[in-house]
Amino acid sequence: MAERWYYCLKHKRAEKGRQCWFQDRMGPYPDQATAERALEIVKARNAQADASDGD
Repeated sequence: MAERWYYCLKHKRAEKGRQCWFQDRMGPYPDQATAERALEIVKARNAQADASDGD
C-alpha cells in the first residue's frame, strides 16, 4: 500500500504517514502536493456548499 499524506493543523505542513494525532490532521491525501493544498481545498468546498445552501 502506498504511503498516504496528511495535512497537520498543529504544525501547518504536509506530513507523510500518520505522524500526528488524528484530531490535528486532515486527510489522507494521495500525494504531498495535494496535502499541501488541504486548506485551499476545504475553503473551496465550503464556499461551494455555502453557495448551494442559498438555493
